[in-house]
Amino acid sequence: MSTDKNRATAAAILPLVGGPDNITSVAHCMTRLRVALRDRSLVQDEALKALPAVMGVVEGDTYQIVLGPGTVARVTPEFEALVEEGRATAPAAAPQAPPAPAAPAGPAKAVTADALAERGAALKEARKARNATPFKLFLRRVANVFVPLIPALIGCGIIAGLGGLLANLGWLPALVPALAAIGSGFMSLIAVFVGYNTAKEFGGTPVLGGAVAAIIVFPGVTKIDAFGRDLSPGQGGVLGALAAALLAVQVEKWCRRWVPETLDVLVTPTLTVLVSGLVTLFGLMFLAGAVSTAIGTFATRLLATGGAFAGLVLGGLFLPLVMLGLHQALIPLHTTLIEQTGYTVLLPILAMAGAGQVGAALAVYCRLPRNGSIRATIKSALPAGFLGVGEPLIYGVSLPLGRPFVTACVGGAAGGAFVGLFNQLGVTFGSTAIGPSGWALFPLLDGTSGMGAALAVYAGGLATGYAVGFAATWFFGFTRQMLADLDTGPDPAAAPAAAGPAKEPVPA
Repeated sequence: MSTDKNRATAAAILPLVGGPDNITSVAHCMTRLRVALRDRSLVQDEALKALPAVMGVVEGDTYQIVLGPGTVARVTPEFEALVEEGRATAPAAAPQAPPAPAAPAGPAKAVTADALAERGAALKEARKARNATPFKLFLRRVANVFVPLIPALIGCGIIAGLGGLLANLGWLPALVPALAAIGSGFMSLIAVFVGYNTAKEFGGTPVLGGAVAAIIVFPGVTKIDAFGRDLSPGQGGVLGALAAALLAVQVEKWCRRWVPETLDVLVTPTLTVLVSGLVTLFGLMFLAGAVSTAIGTFATRLLATGGAFAGLVLGGLFLPLVMLGLHQALIPLHTTLIEQTGYTVLLPILAMAGAGQVGAALAVYCRLPRNGSIRATIKSALPAGFLGVGEPLIYGVSLPLGRPFVTACVGGAAGGAFVGLFNQLGVTFGSTAIGPSGWALFPLLDGTSGMGAALAVYAGGLATGYAVGFAATWFFGFTRQMLADLDTGPDPAAAPAAAGPAKEPVPA
């Protein structure tokens, strides 16, 4: 039944993005279906947003449809299958079949919500134009290397946490080693996957990138005397794998230009692995290892000595990073910390930004009692917000309103300061995997003071973020003019609900 539902969602989305012939590639991350388009003008934005399964749309290097965690992983294969079927069955007669935008504005959303959505889209476009710098585009490509690894990080992280819990409780001792092997196997070879994805993303042969990165985790590196210093397996971690694979891509491209075609199949892969491998062994592993150690040391000392202030800054600034789509560039840092200590201390602090966003949205909901349109949007987006998916609330509510986005950042800063303070007091904890946030992060928490303390501090941080985000938005999120413009009474569709309990019918 769920397969039918996912296929129906994919079938509803496909014509609204211009049909199979308008799509050049399909991918997905934790929450978004990412579609590369031939002609952006064929996309029917408002009709897409009106679909029940769609939480919002985001424009970046690809057109991104927010479906939420879990859902996107099920809808994407169905969507890809429909694209392939459409290309196979449509000869050449109806490539422009979707020029029927006659019903984009099906009255699923009221005028005020549509105005906010249009304002949010305009803001995204302006920011996208200003932020399309080579450096930020490079960061996004680096993020694309790690995003496909997130499901394995989550699954293995939860299994490793379960194994640790059973070991601490002394339960099922025969099962604990098996869970440890299952949870740790992927992390022991993550460098290979990073190398493979890096070469794939930057235009090289994926398996050559994986082969060069595999050198980093090969146990035999201990026998190599590199300038009088010993190497250790895993030295440099994912940063070393990333650098090694990037180098391999450049060497391969050079070989493709200069090696004769008759020798290419033998010479190019050999030189790529040999040159990149030697540089990795006698340079990159030391350099990346030093950088990785510095990151771990800096994060630990930062939270140990200035945890409250650091949490304030990190929690307050994370929402703008999410808005720009640059938050995924932090994945290599999280992964490095997980490699070193078993968890990333940064993720629970950064997750507080989502708590501030939820608190701000709740305040907007309460401050606009007569605006059924915005309240319906908030009600539909709040469940995802509690689970850490913030895009629908950011782009549909707080960012277009302006001031509530700032007060949401204040809530995130307060929650981050709360969690950072306890880190400073010695309750050090983090997430054993990356990807989820909000309530979905609870199963992934671990720390030096035990699971109970980690859960309690994280829950306290969420509560602080909710409360401060709500209070800041209630008192400072609206000017008098904003309230006069926005809280103007029920929409025509909600007119019968002038009194009584059922004020705002949620659109289907």
